[in-house]
Amino acid sequence: MYIRGFQKNSLIDFPETIACILFTQGCNFICPYCHNPDLVASPQKRAGNLYDENKIFEFLEKRQGFIEGVVITGGEPTLQKDLLFFCHKIKNMGYKLKLDSNGTRPEVLAKLFKDRLVDFISMDIKTSLENYHLVLPGKFDTSKILESIHLLMDQAPAYEFRTTCVRPFVSNKIMDDIGKMIMGASKYVLQKCSRDVSVLKPDFITTDKNFFSDKEMLELQKTIDKYVAISLVR
Repeated sequence: MYIRGFQKNSLIDFPETIACILFTQGCNFICPYCHNPDLVASPQKRAGNLYDENKIFEFLEKRQGFIEGVVITGGEPTLQKDLLFFCHKIKNMGYKLKLDSNGTRPEVLAKLFKDRLVDFISMDIKTSLENYHLVLPGKFDTSKILESIHLLMDQAPAYEFRTTCVRPFVSNKIMDDIGKMIMGASKYVLQKCSRDVSVLKPDFITTDKNFFSDKEMLELQKTIDKYVAISLVR
């Protein structure tokens, strides 16, 4: 595993679970508002030291009974070739596991669910299918996003879908399209984009029109509310 970041304690990233967080290196998206820009480049292109897996497992060994779970986020964790092996080791230590994913590799998610390696999964839905070209360079089969959505709703022990709400990736029409994609989902989170962090494209956060007001966020929530059991603005 190419692990670029490690947070030893979190009370908010894994619902009802005290967890540590592992940040994997490499992502196949180029979201301009990405809050982890250093994690986007592939490990081969990103200079710097990686975290030693052995040190992480030593930490987990020592923290048994104090930490309940592990969050694997990124970057995009499903790009990691040894993700399943890594997850097996974590589960064999008795920890719960949460995964954050963009849903572009449903074949990996299917294996994780089959082996019962994930206790909770958060999947980012960036925009409507017809607009995924804005965040994914090159050709991409957007049916993979739908496949991942259906996998979560059918097989995940617990899950949430979430969208970072910024223009031009989100509008009331796009939110309605997202609602139709996830109709019947148990939980959907609308995330307001922060402007107080480093992002992949700094010019993006200087443009006021890209961002929604609190009132507009509630309007977006109202648009999707009829499609899901629970919707939250975070």
